[in-house]
Amino acid sequence: MGSDHYFTAAPASPENLRTISVSLAGREVDVTTAGGVFSPDRLDAGTAVLLANTPPVPPGGHLLDLGSGWGPITLSMALAAPHATVWAVDVNERALDLVRRNAAALGLTNVNASLPDDVPEDVTFRTIRSNPPIRVGKNELHGLLERWIPRLDERSDAWLVVQRNLGADSLQRWIAASFHPGYSVFRTATGKGYRILKVRKHGTPPTEPIALTGL
Repeated sequence: MGSDHYFTAAPASPENLRTISVSLAGREVDVTTAGGVFSPDRLDAGTAVLLANTPPVPPGGHLLDLGSGWGPITLSMALAAPHATVWAVDVNERALDLVRRNAAALGLTNVNASLPDDVPEDVTFRTIRSNPPIRVGKNELHGLLERWIPRLDERSDAWLVVQRNLGADSLQRWIAASFHPGYSVFRTATGKGYRILKVRKHGTPPTEPIALTGL
């Protein structure tokens, strides 16, 4: 891959398109991957742990895969919730092209593969599922989460998979400390050296006391 990283906007390395078989949303499917994107040869272990340890996605509304790569999380959500709109967000143009190819090959018309700045500001999400790009560095990662977690709908959840040895516990502490009241974060599962973090955006509390009757 040379000097390219999977978070490079326009990889200069050869595409080297390839087809791999993976299990997504209970289906065995063939997908196209390429060089210059994250985990081109297989469904990576972290994403597999995430997909195996999160609840069914909401059946409708807007759903977000943050840092989509070639699209395993996006495709899984789109297959499971055909009436939802799934946003695959990545800075890597090659990855977004692969998401579009794979969605088209699977007959999925409910996928939007977009650069971060191309997602309309008024779109909010009923869930976020992400294997975030830890290797971009702490400041970049924190900025990414500060941008997108507040765009959860009220009473909705973000699910993040993070390798334990790459700072899952410290990231959990940072999320707990950084988001204002109205959010909570819990570790919900572990597997193969990974942690699943659930970030909950709670509903807005009532502005006036609720009258209690019948006491």
